Amino acid sequence: MDSKEALVVFEGAKIRRIWHDDQWFFSVVDLVTVLTDSANPNNYWKVLKHREPQLVTICNQLKLPSSDGKYYNTDCVNTENAFRLIQSIPSKKAEPFKQWLAKVGYERIQEIENPELAQERMKQLFEQKGYSQEWIEKRVRGIAIRQELTDEWKQRGIDKNLEYAILTNEISKATFGKTVDEYKNHKNLKKENLRDHMNDLELIFTMLGEKVTTEITRSKNPEDFPECKTAAIEGGGVAGNARLDAEKKIGRSVVSKENYLIEPEKVKRKRLK
Repeated sequence: MDSKEALVVFEGAKIRRIWHDDQWFFSVVDLVTVLTDSANPNNYWKVLKHREPQLVTICNQLKLPSSDGKYYNTDCVNTENAFRLIQSIPSKKAEPFKQWLAKVGYERIQEIENPELAQERMKQLFEQKGYSQEWIEKRVRGIAIRQELTDEWKQRGIDKNLEYAILTNEISKATFGKTVDEYKNHKNLKKENLRDHMNDLELIFTMLGEKVTTEITRSKNPEDFPECKTAAIEGGGVAGNARLDAEKKIGRSVVSKENYLIEPEKVKRKRLK
């Protein structure tokens, strides 16, 4: 979910959510919990689906984390369909909940009209997680560069769900000598976002690989996936050569095993100065 928060809080209750198809999707069971105070929200939802089977059609099955730390397919609804769900649940909490959902939707509209708002909110989230301003500026810049690249892929009909991951792995392999999953294993990460655990140099070379790939894609104007893959390898290769040259000069590997699972980035930065 990149920098997006996986949890939001409404009146003390945690609601799982996921960013999917450029919008928020919320866990139906978590919404039922908030609206009903049911001791068994899973069963409540099961009965409700049986009574109103059309509700199933407004749900998406998306993977969300469970209490055991694993990810499972979960019934989720977007903001619009959350309102539809509310209509089927008699609840004293419905009105304040509607206002809360409307606020979520309104903030998204604001961000579309003024992307700087989205950046500011993103920076605040990173700061709350313990990242320094120096790191945040690079991370946010990297997100913008990534968006430029994916926009180019989208214009060329690249499949977002499958082919984006393949192309990203090609850039990563050419830049760092590791696929994204290999890099995560190297850092002892599981479901965490790899880029949220990169240091300054790792972020910089990631940006370089993706920015050069964007420029090559624009210059050569590939028309299909194989041609985009070639551009990704070439763009990552430029960053990879720069990384190797930098490593010779600084005398150590840019590819780091460090992560920020225990010690926040801001604390680690101060300690290493």
